[in-house]
Amino acid sequence: MTSVDFYFNASDKLAVACRLAAKAHAAQHTVLILTPDARAAEQLDRLLWSHQALSFVPHCLASDALSNETPVLIATPEDPFIERTLMINLAPHCPLKFERFTRLLELVSDEPNDRALGRERYRFYKDRGYALTHHDLATRPTNNA
Repeated sequence: MTSVDFYFNASDKLAVACRLAAKAHAAQHTVLILTPDARAAEQLDRLLWSHQALSFVPHCLASDALSNETPVLIATPEDPFIERTLMINLAPHCPLKFERFTRLLELVSDEPNDRALGRERYRFYKDRGYALTHHDLATRPTNNA
């Protein structure tokens, strides 16, 4: 069964997604980062190119011709499903087919609307018996994941 980790109080969800993707890639996971829309996907793509000066996270958009060979993919809900081991969800709702992933990382900002949507997702997973883990990013000195 998929394990679900909630990272809440994220002041910058895209930056946290970059850190989590880099960490997952270093641990040999294949990653799908689900963004709410194409604009956010493009922002995340640009951010991953400059995220860490001394390392590189191989990534591309799900629509790219190299998506099958690339360990970290950035997708929108409109993109076709692509199998990976770990999903990072930046979208406001529970992603379709999330149960096909070994792990699901849910990012929730400190904005009231995003927190409310995060609580709905949390209840959804809890009501269905998924193992839930919590990570309060506000308690970490630099909001590191």
